[in-house]
Amino acid sequence: MSTQKSGLAIETAGLVKTFGETRAVDGVDLAVPAGTVYGVLGPNGAGKTTTVKMLATLLRPDGGEAHVFGHDVVREADEVRGRVSLTGQYASVDEDLTGTENLVLLGRLLGHHKKSARERAGQLLEAFGLSEAAAKQVKHYSGGMRRRIDIAASILNTPDLLFLDEPTTGLDPRSRNQVWDIVRAVVAQGTTVLLTTQYLDEADQLASRIAVIDRGKVIAEGTKGELKSSVGAGSVHLRLRDPGQRDLAAGLLRRALDAQVQPEPDPVALTARLATAAGDDSAAEQASRALGELARAGITVDNFSLGQPSLDEVFLALTGHDTHESSDRSDNPKDEVAA
Repeated sequence: MSTQKSGLAIETAGLVKTFGETRAVDGVDLAVPAGTVYGVLGPNGAGKTTTVKMLATLLRPDGGEAHVFGHDVVREADEVRGRVSLTGQYASVDEDLTGTENLVLLGRLLGHHKKSARERAGQLLEAFGLSEAAAKQVKHYSGGMRRRIDIAASILNTPDLLFLDEPTTGLDPRSRNQVWDIVRAVVAQGTTVLLTTQYLDEADQLASRIAVIDRGKVIAEGTKGELKSSVGAGSVHLRLRDPGQRDLAAGLLRRALDAQVQPEPDPVALTARLATAAGDDSAAEQASRALGELARAGITVDNFSLGQPSLDEVFLALTGHDTHESSDRSDNPKDEVAA
C-alpha cells in the first residue's frame, strides 16, 4: 500500500495488537485523507489509544500493516516520527517550569537555536491565548490551559500529522471550544489531525470523516451524513407540557410508530427512531399520525421536530450502548499509563 500516491495520510490494513489474551485492536482498517480532521469515535477501552500508539511508532503491531504518508510504521519508523506529533491523554509538559520555559526547552531539543526557540514559544503562547500566563508555572494552569500548552508543545515544529488522543476529556465547555478552535486553525495550516474522542458532539463539530470503533474493531466509517443515513431512520423529537404524561406518551408513540422510544435527560423530552428516513414522505405521515394519537389522549406537545438521527443515536444503534459505557474490555493498563 502507498499512501503517498493515494493522497492518504494514514492507511492501515488488518491492524492488530494483543495484550495477553486481549485483542485490544482487532483488525482495524483505516484510510485517512491528508489535510483533514479524521475522528476515531468510541468508548473507553475500545482500542483508540492503542491504535494511535501503533501509528505513532510507540507500539509495534502484532498483525496487519500501517503506513503514514507512505512509510511503514515498523520498517520506516524514523521517517514516520519525523512527520508526526502526538498529544496524549496526559500532560506532557513539566509542571514545575513556566509556559515559556517548557516551550523553549522543547524547542531547543527539537533543534531550534535559543533565540528562535524563544521566538517560536512567544508566537505559540500568544496564538493560544497564554501570553499572560507565560511566566507562571504550569502547575498553576487550569485544565483548559494545560491542554492548550500541550498542543502548543506538539506543534513547535509544524507536523504533517498530529495525533490528538481525547484532547478535551474533563474540560469545561468553554475550554473545549477553545481547543476546538485550535484544532481548526492547525488543520487550516495544512496539518492532518487524527482525533480520538468519546464525545459525539466533538466528532460532529470537527471531523470530516469518522470511524466508529468498538471492542477493537471498526464497525462503521464515513462522513457524518453517511453514518446517520446508514442507520436508515429518521428521528422524532418532542417535548411535552406535562412530565407526568411522559410514560403514557412513550407507550402511544411505540404503538403508533412501531419504533423504539428513548426518554431523554430532560423530563419532558422523548425521541423515537423511525424505520424510514427523515426525508421520506411516509416518515412525515407516521409522525403526523403519532401526533394525532397524542392529541386524542389529551397529551399536549409543546415542541416537535422530525430529522436525521444524532450521532448519539447512530452510535447506540450500531453498538447497543453509548460512548460513555466501557467496552467491557480494556487496553493493557501499563500501556495506557504510558500514554
